[in-house]
Amino acid sequence: MKILMLTTHVNMGGISRYLYILSKGLIARGHDVRLISSGGDMSARFEQLGVKLITMDIRTKSALSPKLYAALGPIERTIREGQTDVVHAQTRVTQVMGHWLQKRTGVAYVSTCHGYFKAKLSRRLFPCWGEVIAISEPVLVHLQKDFRVAKNKSHLVRHGIELEEFPEVFLEERSALRKKLGVGDGPFIGMLARLSGVKGQDILLRAIPKVIQAVGDVKLLLFGEGKTKPELERIIDELKLNGQVRFFPVIDRTRESLSVLDICIVPSRQEGLGLSVMEAQACAVAVIASRVGGIVSLIEDGINGILVEPHNSDALAAAIIALLKDDAKRRSIALAAREHAFKDYSAATMVDKTIKVYEHAISKRRP
Repeated sequence: MKILMLTTHVNMGGISRYLYILSKGLIARGHDVRLISSGGDMSARFEQLGVKLITMDIRTKSALSPKLYAALGPIERTIREGQTDVVHAQTRVTQVMGHWLQKRTGVAYVSTCHGYFKAKLSRRLFPCWGEVIAISEPVLVHLQKDFRVAKNKSHLVRHGIELEEFPEVFLEERSALRKKLGVGDGPFIGMLARLSGVKGQDILLRAIPKVIQAVGDVKLLLFGEGKTKPELERIIDELKLNGQVRFFPVIDRTRESLSVLDICIVPSRQEGLGLSVMEAQACAVAVIASRVGGIVSLIEDGINGILVEPHNSDALAAAIIALLKDDAKRRSIALAAREHAFKDYSAATMVDKTIKVYEHAISKRRP
């Protein structure tokens, strides 16, 4: 098959990592993958896979942006010249583009829903789903319940990860990674997520004073970049945590970021799935996460992770304290999490099921 991916950018993040894993699997199975985006810091990695990158200025959050409609003509020519079998869109604005491209060319059209959408009138009147993939069971329910997406047009394909990229980290390597980051001695807790209100870094920061009071010197490492960093720095100053919190950009190999941690915290206010939960579990790092969205499909509370109520810094602090004080429990959860990850998070399964959705979409396309 010849597949044309659409996304707004390929900077490091959940959607770009999803696209990278999917593209790698598709190419390994002999399919041709092209990717249209505004570019980003993962461009070179996609090119190394053999993905043909086409850069266009389509980075916007507005589905009415003129730049999207200006790009439709060139993309239509790309579809016709490349004998494209399927267009696969990843974001709301590229879903709108995919909808119009299907109308203009008859190409099969698939979109992936990576999270939750606000039930705006524009989305109800102009849905643009195509054949839609949901990356978790809660997202599938959201599509069918809140937007009335037909069951025969919505497909559950759980996000997978490249498990071979996550060998278990032992103490010697963990010490070397901590030395590489220059973070000194632990214990270390941390997050791997863009700095955004929905990810809940502020909730975690407000839990830290109680954690320090109970267990002593704890370091918090925040891996990610984003628009809420100034507000987070203000909270750090307010709580006098300057010596306890360090910011780092996302490291290209997420395993290296996660593996320095004793506990990975995911205090999200909302989450379509929880990729950092999956990757931390694969690394055998204990996870404490909010009981929201797709996270509940990844964690069996007390067995392979700990779930806490969202928006609750006190509950989060109590969970962190309990796990830091109980080495045996933390290790038991980490090992159970890794076993669960290697059983259920296969990228190969994700790629194979996505191909079946493509074939379904192709079988229904109009001439």
